[in-house]
Amino acid sequence: MFGTIRTLLTGAQARSEEQLRVAYAPELIEQKIREAHDGLKAAKAALANLIQRERSELRQIQALEGRVTDLMTRTKSALDAGREELAGEGAEAIAAMENELALRRDTARRLETRTLRLRQSVEATNRRIIDLKQGAGLARAVHREQAIQARLGNTLASDSPIAEAEELIATILTRDDPFEKGEILREIDRGLDRVDLGERMAAEGFGKSTKITANDVLARLQDN
Repeated sequence: MFGTIRTLLTGAQARSEEQLRVAYAPELIEQKIREAHDGLKAAKAALANLIQRERSELRQIQALEGRVTDLMTRTKSALDAGREELAGEGAEAIAAMENELALRRDTARRLETRTLRLRQSVEATNRRIIDLKQGAGLARAVHREQAIQARLGNTLASDSPIAEAEELIATILTRDDPFEKGEILREIDRGLDRVDLGERMAAEGFGKSTKITANDVLARLQDN
């Protein structure tokens, strides 16, 4: 039983988290893009450092190669002049510099490989961030549209403001007219008081009407 409850609670929590992710999706996307930007910035700094080290190694290699070339010429001249001791010192210096050159060239090759790999990673990340920004703009537009549709759906629901307004209009239109009701009541009162009895009898041809009618006016005009 407790296992079932725990499973239900875990499922409810997962649904709640998913609903929050959907509700705040644009904000989460923006946050992830900022984090990606921070990572790209750090990668660019690392790439710049590698390029700087590689260039420094290449300058050192170029300088050593120049020194070796110069010392080779001088050592050859000393050897040709029979200065074997001096030529030996020059040869030792050349050997040391060539060993250093070998190490520096190996370091430069490794730096070049790392620089190329990191540069490719930076370029790929930059392209992905550009795609993310475009996708984020589309996601914001879709999210706004979905929110509008959701509000419209709530508005069109049976308990919506539109339905309530329609019900109020129907209520007002179906209410009894108080003026008409008052007239009816007055007619009833006159009938009870027999006030209109003479007029009703005159209308039936019994006696003269107590009220002037349009026919009476026309008759007077003809007589004149």
